[in-house]
Amino acid sequence: MLLKEKIRESLDFLKSKISDPPKIAIVLGSGMGDFIDAIENPIVIPASDIPHYPVSTVPGHKGRWIIGDINGVRTLCLQGRVHYYEGYSLQAVTYYVHLLAGLGVNKLILTTACGGLNAEFNPGDLMLITDQLNFSFNNPLIGTPQDQLGPRFPDMSNPFDDDLLALAERTGEEIGIPLRKGVFCWVAGPNYETAAETKMLRALGGDAVSMSTAPEVIVARQRHLPVLGISLITNMATGLAHGPLTHAEVTRIAAQAGQKMTALLRRIVQNMPETIK
Repeated sequence: MLLKEKIRESLDFLKSKISDPPKIAIVLGSGMGDFIDAIENPIVIPASDIPHYPVSTVPGHKGRWIIGDINGVRTLCLQGRVHYYEGYSLQAVTYYVHLLAGLGVNKLILTTACGGLNAEFNPGDLMLITDQLNFSFNNPLIGTPQDQLGPRFPDMSNPFDDDLLALAERTGEEIGIPLRKGVFCWVAGPNYETAAETKMLRALGGDAVSMSTAPEVIVARQRHLPVLGISLITNMATGLAHGPLTHAEVTRIAAQAGQKMTALLRRIVQNMPETIK
């Protein structure tokens, strides 16, 4: 079955459940699932109920779509995502982006837990993503022309929307949350980086590293969907960290910094101009 046909079946299902599709979507990364407590009047759709939708196998990624109000703004939250390292194709990893575009979402906020490459960063910092480096050396748009849902060669000169970045910066200042800015590196995983890889990524301009997000940004740009990316620095990368890295530690730090991320996201959504709500 062609990707377009799968998406049509998924959208038919979602439209039967969502009478008033939101214009803003937020993807919650590892350890950030508690943000859904901020959603009022929630409608919950298990991802496993959506035709052709991949199901996460990672702790902390529950796999639910939750639609409701955040500070009076109707918003869609994706609690969890799937990753390339789980054995899914990049087409499956980015499948949800096509569904968001098909529902009429016009602003996408991606959050992700990251390792810090920049020695000036600290665990618990929030970083606005200004650009990205793809170190998986694979691409979700690889495929036949008939399976493309947008330009086959999308422009990536501005992967993260300038207006949304400026809005996030103003919001951070407004509520007293300092924000870092930097370049995001995507690696396939699932192992954490070596000390030599940390040095390489930093030397090539990276400030944070993770195992998600970048392929979704690529598809979002193909679908002309503006993106804001926010990384939560959960640990310093190998060679900068003290001791070995574990997923449990990443999730613990993400949960500890969750209040800060929740406050920032809530106010960003509230500050969105009426034209994009």
